Amino acid sequence: MTVLEDRVVMAETSDERTLDMMFEWLEPTPEGFKVEIIQGAIYMSPQRDNHWDIIADIYDQLRQKYPRKRVKSDVRIDYPGRLNGFASDVTALKEGAVPNDKGLWRCEHVEFIAEVISKDTAANDYGPKLEAYAAAGVPVYLIVDPYTGECHLHTRPKGSEYRASLTLDFGDEVNLTQTPVGIKLSTDEFPREKGRPPAKQDPTAAH
Repeated sequence: MTVLEDRVVMAETSDERTLDMMFEWLEPTPEGFKVEIIQGAIYMSPQRDNHWDIIADIYDQLRQKYPRKRVKSDVRIDYPGRLNGFASDVTALKEGAVPNDKGLWRCEHVEFIAEVISKDTAANDYGPKLEAYAAAGVPVYLIVDPYTGECHLHTRPKGSEYRASLTLDFGDEVNLTQTPVGIKLSTDEFPREKGRPPAKQDPTAAH
């Protein structure tokens, strides 16, 4: 196990592992950290002020339409692909969504995801997560990048990709009225993060 400043990555060691086993290994999760398993690797990221401010802003705006129990943050949902257990920054569930027999929400009941970029895990949001959300048929995937001051809106999933993508600047309105979400999101108060923009490449590409 290699410990980095913003994450813990565990190399693949067995094809017999399950997501439930891996999450059990991680209990209890350190306070203030988010844990995800992406293509069999474990990522542990600390929460930052700007990161949380954007999450809270999106959450508050989604409450225009969604009841509180249908908007989640950092809650595990399993997605298509090998060993993908994500704890998305913001998740909005369809009306009538129900947990599975393990008490987990079903990815097919998700209709909106927002991920706020953290420097050391950005490549996951731009790479394998984008593919997994598309494969699950999530209608709207919004990537918010406080390092570049941009939002990347992905809609119309088909297979493992989104057929429609749009880049917006902080301050632009994110119009979701033609999607199941049905509202417009303001980005006027999204804070910027200092530092060099993180890389967007898939971290598994070199392996």
